[in-house]
Amino acid sequence: MSANTAEVLNRGMECLLGGMTIVEAERFLFLVKTEGFDYTKWQREYFDRRGRAEMEKDMKTYFRDNPYQVDPAIVL
Repeated sequence: MSANTAEVLNRGMECLLGGMTIVEAERFLFLVKTEGFDYTKWQREYFDRRGRAEMEKDMKTYFRDNPYQVDPAIVL
């Protein structure tokens, strides 16, 4: 396993554990692996069920709560 792969896996677990207990995170991983989870299909179904107004509200909330904080000089 490459260092980059290990880093991505570690960050993924940190994300899961930020919102779930260890038992819930382990169950989530088990279900993804055993149920043939198709992320692309799930995303399509999830977003198809949401209305435009709901999406816009969620985006505004996200951008309000997560302001852009990168120095443009560094990006360029």
